[in-house]
Parts: sequence; C-alpha cells; structure tokens
Amino acid sequence: MHWWYHTKGMPPFAVFAWEAKEYVHEEKGADWYWALGIIATAVVIVSILFNNILLALVIAAGTGALALAAARRPEIHRFAVTREGVAIDSSLYLFKNMRSFSILEYVDSTIPPTISIKTNHMLSPHITMPIVGYDPLEIYDYISEHVPEGNHHHPSLMEEVVGLLRL
Repeated sequence: MHWWYHTKGMPPFAVFAWEAKEYVHEEKGADWYWALGIIATAVVIVSILFNNILLALVIAAGTGALALAAARRPEIHRFAVTREGVAIDSSLYLFKNMRSFSILEYVDSTIPPTISIKTNHMLSPHITMPIVGYDPLEIYDYISEHVPEGNHHHPSLMEEVVGLLRL
C-alpha cells in the first residue's frame, strides 16, 4: 500500500503507513439519547429557576452538540511514521517537537493498540494514532530512536468523561 506517494501533501518515505478509523464507534441506543435529553432538560429547568438564562442556553446548545457528536461515525484517516515524524492525513508532526510517546495496548481486543504522543504544540498537545496492520513493537522500536518514552497510561480527566459517556 503506497498511497502516500500519490496523495498530495502526504510526506514521502513512510517507514510505516496504514489507514484506520479515528476511534472505535459505539452505537448509542434510543435510551442513551433519552437519558441525555432528560438530564439536560432538568439542568435547563434548574438554571431557569435560578434565573440563569445564559447557563440554560449553554446547556441546551451543548446537549445538541453532544448528541450530534455521539451520532457521528468515525472517519478513516491515513497514518504514517516517517523519517521526520508522524503524519495524520496531510499533517506532519516532527519528532523534534515531541516530548514523549507511549504505545498503549488494551485488554479489549476490539480496540487497536494506540500510539500516544505528547507534543510541544499548543493546539495539539496530545496525539493518538491507532495501529492497524503492524506489530506495535516494531513501531515502538523505530519511534524510540527519536523520542523518549513517557508514561501515558493514565487517562486524563477529559478521557475519563468521554469514556463514561461512551463517546
């Protein structure tokens, strides 16, 4: 699979290259959306009772955005580990701008191993890339020649909330 040579903007000389979904999608049933609506409605009513209309509007808009995000299907992205760094579609993240990395493997076999990278970028401080079709140890060996390993095994508060809401 040599798509990176034919795709405008993709970096050449990919050492590893693959395609994968950006995340594992968990189908939400009607009960999930009903629960979201009931909880949001209760919070909106309480906000109005406390005369906080702005909070009620923010909660209503946030609930709508959350419902749309939960229904969204994951896109398929192109991932690559190159001589200079890692690439997601046409974005290249250079090794020299990375603080640390880790390969995360999960007990649940439906979730692929993931490369977790902490960067110096303000807008993308944490990058994750699912590994499909390659031995994670080979990718680990290659990246470890350029970036120090870090402890990324503890999920952030945001990752815990996303997991709790099954997003």
